[in-house]
Formats: sequence, structure tokens, C-alpha cells
Amino acid sequence: MDIAITSGYVVPVDGDPIDGGTVLVSGGRITAVGRDGDIAVPQGAEVVDASGAWVLPGFVEAHGHIGIDEEGIGWAGDDTNEMTDPNGARMRALDAINPADQGFTDALSGGVTTSVVKPGSGNPIGGQTVAIKCWGRSVDDRLLKQPASVKSALGENPKRVYGNKDRLPSTRQGVAAVIRDAFTKAQDYRAKRDHAAAQGEPFDRDTTLEVLVRVLDGELPWCQHVHRADDMHTAMRLADEFGYRLVINHCTEGHLLADEIAARGIPVITGPLMIGRSKVEVRNKTLANPGILDRAGVKVALTTDHPVVPVEFLVHQATLCVKEGMDPGAAIRAITLNPAEIMGIADRVGALRPGMDADVVVWSGDPLDVMSRALRVFVGGREVYTYDEERREGRALDPYYREDRS
Repeated sequence: MDIAITSGYVVPVDGDPIDGGTVLVSGGRITAVGRDGDIAVPQGAEVVDASGAWVLPGFVEAHGHIGIDEEGIGWAGDDTNEMTDPNGARMRALDAINPADQGFTDALSGGVTTSVVKPGSGNPIGGQTVAIKCWGRSVDDRLLKQPASVKSALGENPKRVYGNKDRLPSTRQGVAAVIRDAFTKAQDYRAKRDHAAAQGEPFDRDTTLEVLVRVLDGELPWCQHVHRADDMHTAMRLADEFGYRLVINHCTEGHLLADEIAARGIPVITGPLMIGRSKVEVRNKTLANPGILDRAGVKVALTTDHPVVPVEFLVHQATLCVKEGMDPGAAIRAITLNPAEIMGIADRVGALRPGMDADVVVWSGDPLDVMSRALRVFVGGREVYTYDEERREGRALDPYYREDRS
């Protein structure tokens, strides 16, 4: 069905806002964006009157654990870390996501329509991340990109996990050594594999090393969990040594190295921001960090690290960053286009333009105003969440039974 969202304050993100604009949707894709009078609404199209409302692309959560760290059910819903092997490159977050996790409905209520789900930070190499939509019957129905990157961790977490087991790694040098050894083996594996292929000889494949070869070949970015400035330098050192595409995740002390990160062209996914100083590594956290990085020229995305901060509060983190000096437009890009570009899914999500997936959210007002709500949420051109202002309740479309449920 064709849908025309009309008369709203349209924020395409990669273009100027349109006051009194229309977003036209057909076949699950955006087909036109422009002023009301310039867009011909097809006969029979469903018209969504967005007068007085703001219309934006669905938000993109670039680093979270929705569906693999389910809330409220304890160990049974915790599939975040496979902490039996320091090198978990063959592990896939895709295989552990429960699409029935309540967090997905929470995400929709906060205008988040896409999430990059990542393994946790208990291992030096945690596994493969996946980009999915926040609505659909199965994870496969929701799939945007698999894998989207490979997750790795430096610093306190893997040091603590394996130190408690009295095995490698129990120090920062041990964590770096595990990563370095893994890439060295991947280099040797690639050479042997390619030689065998050239000679037409059989070769025993290794699922762990195959993934790391894709990182070495530049196919997959390396999402590095890192908080402290010294650990960021280790991350850069390793990336220089092996030549892979580094994405700094968390980047709590990024404001101390903003000029260096910018000069290297390293993108950053920073957060969670609405937390206390829960461990030594985050003692220098500041809400000013994203704005400082952005002004230095770093491509910045924000993360809730759900469920550390509830995913529906992603936009509130952006608001707090603006309060601490971040440009409002940059804050919106940090939860839409920037994360999509960093994670390689900007051809599908992150902006309102013809050809993009019709993931569109109608807001009651400026989403950076904490009093604004996501009123209507569309994923792939289908309305999947509606907020009833009179009853003051949100309802998500049930992906299993194709009916609305509270």
C-alpha cells in the first residue's frame, strides 16, 4: 500500500528540514521527499496527517545487546558473552537473539527502528555483530547485515573475566597478546589457504580464522570496546600493525585524544552516557565527550549499550549532549545517519531519501525535547507502533499474529 505522510516538519537528516513536507512510501521504500505541493499523492494512498508533528528517519542504535541480554529473566536470557574462549570470532550474535525480547517494543517506543546487536566485552575477541530491524517475526525477517563487524575488547573486562579463571589473559598485556596472536595466525592461515587454492589442493577451513581474515581484508570493521585513553592507544597500535578498519566503541576518555582520533579518521560509537562511575575505567566520563569529539571532526554515533541504559532513552542521551554543547544537528546525526554509515548500512537506513527503507517516525514535536513522543512508527512502510495520546499508552503490532496487542 502507498502511504503519504503529509504536512509535517520533515527532517531528512542528510538535507535541509522541510516545513510542510511529505514523505511518500511505496513497496516498503521511500519514493519521494519534498514540500506538500511538490509531491503528487497517488490515488488510494493512505494519508497520514502529520500537521504540527516532526517526521524523522528511525533511529539507529549502533551498539547494544537487545535480544541477547533479555531483561527480567536472569541467566536464562543472558547470551551476551561466550566466556569459555578468549577468541570468539566464530560466535555470532545473530544466533542468540530472541525477537520476542520486550526491549524491541521499548526501542520502537523511543523511535529506534534499527539496532546493531553485539556480543559482550568479556572476551578479547567477542564475535560477530549483526544489524537488524526492531520489528519482524524472526531475526531473519529483520536482517540488515550479517556480519556487520567483529567485536573486540581491551582493558578491564577481559582482564577480570580470565584473571578470575587464572588463565590468559589476566593483564592488559595479555589481552593485547591474545588479539595479536589471533591476527598473526589469521595472516598465516590466509597465506596457506590462498596457496592451496592456487595449487588446487584441499584445505581444512577454520571458522574462527576465516572471520579474522575478512577483518584483515577490510571487509569487516573491528569494533573495539575501549574506555581509557591508554587502551585507545593500544587499539590504534594494533590497527596500525594489522591494517584493519578500527571503530572505537565507548570511547569514554575520547575527549583527551579527540584531535588524534580525528586525524586518524577513526569513527567513534560513544556511550552509554546516562550512567554512574561504576568502574575505574569510566571515572573520567563526561556528557561533553560526544560534542568535543564532533567539533574535532570525528564521526560520532551514540549508544545506550542497552540494557545498560534502556534503548528507548537513546534520544534523551542526544538531548543531554546538546545541553553540554553538542550541535543539535550533530546530535540527531549521531543517532541516525552516522551510526548507519559507521556500520555500513547507510544504503538502507539513517535518512529520509528516495530508495531508502521506509523506516519513518512521526514525533509529537522536536525529538530532542524530552516531552516529545514517538506517535507513529513505520518499519519497511508498515506501521508497527502507535501511541494513543488520549489513553496515554503505546501499542506495538504483534509480528506473530499480525494484530495489535498492548
